[in-house]
Amino acid sequence: MAAMAKHTKSLQTESQEDSTTSAPVVSDPGSPLSSDTAAAEAAELNLSNHFLIAMPSLQDPVFAGAVVYLCEHNSRGAMGLVINRPTDLNVAGLFDRIDLKLENIPDSHPMGKHAVMFGGPVQDDRGFVLHAPAGQYTSSLKVTTELAFTTSRDVLEAVAAGDGPEKVLISVGYAGWGAGQLEKELLANSWLTVPAQTDILFELPVEERYQAAIRLLGIDPWMLTAEAGHA
Repeated sequence: MAAMAKHTKSLQTESQEDSTTSAPVVSDPGSPLSSDTAAAEAAELNLSNHFLIAMPSLQDPVFAGAVVYLCEHNSRGAMGLVINRPTDLNVAGLFDRIDLKLENIPDSHPMGKHAVMFGGPVQDDRGFVLHAPAGQYTSSLKVTTELAFTTSRDVLEAVAAGDGPEKVLISVGYAGWGAGQLEKELLANSWLTVPAQTDILFELPVEERYQAAIRLLGIDPWMLTAEAGHA
């Protein structure tokens, strides 16, 4: 396992560089929506702290059936973590790989058994941590007053020592979109959007997160069809 990423501020640039391969471009290349128009809409639309829920029409192998928590969204693009794609690695196994020991959290503790998520295809050899409360760590992006996205190792060291954040979601990799790209996908009805809830992020079993996110829209999952519009 490679070391944790060092600088949060670099992620936005990296997501733009990798966006052509890291996220599905599902809009028609001949769409009348110009990049300038999409960028202008991006400046007005801020979906940070929202869930993206993949529509049935989105058949990309990475994002089909996915729920993405958006950590950042602005005119330069968007980035977030897929929260319902568990890897075969749990937290205790991850800590072993990066030479950390769960000092105050034995292997039998639920924290050690939590699955590490596949957060997305960008930098999928690095670890990323979504956690609450936000705390003070070397490289963190504060998403809300209580929730932060941290790329520095010190947050995992705090967890291992037993004095880290109470709620933690750890992933390898993240999902990134370049300027205007997510807006095009929303116009193509590839995603539903809804304000996020932390209980779905941290408490709900992984296999229940997709349906729970859909229910936040006030609809039953079986009502969702490929033709439905975005929220």
